Amino acid sequence: MADDHDEVYTDFQEAVNMAPAELETFLDTAESKEVGQKKGGSDESVGHESGRRIVAIKRKKKADLTDDDYAHMKKVVGYVHRHLKQGGPDKDAEHSPWRYSLMNWGHDPLKD
Repeated sequence: MADDHDEVYTDFQEAVNMAPAELETFLDTAESKEVGQKKGGSDESVGHESGRRIVAIKRKKKADLTDDDYAHMKKVVGYVHRHLKQGGPDKDAEHSPWRYSLMNWGHDPLKD
């Protein structure tokens, strides 16, 4: 299991290219709150909730990460990879819901 955790950790570090403070700042914007699917009558999107969790995970020491943290990290990696494969909009990717959604999940595609 440790090897799997090491792989997930590495993949997560590569997929999440926003620093915790940078992600927190973005999560406070209207753009962040306007994108993504809401679940079960919640005002918060799944991606926005994930962003808050990513900040907490990024601030933990690797030794303190739980199996639940690793499960979420794996989910984040999957989301980022799927959405990057879809490709962004042909025009104005900087101000697109596609970018904002990825940023909620800790990945700014314009940093690549």
